[in-house]
Amino acid sequence: MVDWAGAYPAAMTMFDREGRVDEDATAAHVDRLVREGVQGVVAAGTSGEFVLLDADERIRVVRAALAGAAGRVPVIAGTGAAATHETIALTERAAAEGAVGAIVILPYYLKPTEAEVIGHFRAVGAASPIPVMVYNNPANSAAPALEPPALAALYGDGLVVSVKSTFPTVHQVHELRALTDEHFRVFYGSFMAPLEGMAGGAHGWISGILNVAARDAVELYAAMQDADLPRARAAWARILPIKLLWTRSQLGPVSDISMYRAIMRLRGQVAGYCRAPVLELTADQVGRLRAVLEPLGLLDVA
Repeated sequence: MVDWAGAYPAAMTMFDREGRVDEDATAAHVDRLVREGVQGVVAAGTSGEFVLLDADERIRVVRAALAGAAGRVPVIAGTGAAATHETIALTERAAAEGAVGAIVILPYYLKPTEAEVIGHFRAVGAASPIPVMVYNNPANSAAPALEPPALAALYGDGLVVSVKSTFPTVHQVHELRALTDEHFRVFYGSFMAPLEGMAGGAHGWISGILNVAARDAVELYAAMQDADLPRARAAWARILPIKLLWTRSQLGPVSDISMYRAIMRLRGQVAGYCRAPVLELTADQVGRLRAVLEPLGLLDVA
């Protein structure tokens, strides 16, 4: 059983100018997120660019996140890989470093069948020395989503304890809460409708946007816990302009990670650099970013 709940940033990995993992900068970034009030951190997830990291680098990122968190909040390590044996090995290594849980993406790219996806999680859950969160993200993995009954069955068999439900819709949250008890932790995992996700029963929110909206995400979670809808709407309204920059392509075709780095850089925060093939924003794009966010006070640092 776990008590994971709240705002959990999918923490970004910091690279230096040559594209090498910068462990000190990664730790400093996680330290800032914790000081801004987040209740947990996901390391080496999608926004941590795990697909651009080799196995040793992923463990280094987890180690850096643990150093930055310094025991103040739980650190959940991204250990999912396309191969079951590699996922198990990464999970064991992350556990040895001190991660309290593993977030495991659907086995990706080869378009596995539903039975293969379920078999993957059964094997990983049975072998894992730490609790497993299913990263239910079919859009990015080309794997079938695990439907609520399948997740409930995995939970009932003691193989998984949580899910990051990464869909623009929230009905999956409602259905999971109806099929499981309070000990199964449901996190809304998109940046499209976190308020609605938590209203539907999600125990928290995991997203890359929290790298640049941690305080407001913590406030959104707290307001929903207090059933204070106007306060929650106000918190979400402060995050919304950042989301719209990407969903409405206001800067053109850019990576959300590049956009977050630019925002942090404009705020004078540790931002690191992009690792190829991801590109930095151009000077023109940074100027447009500033023009949108500065008048709203979203580049100010408290």
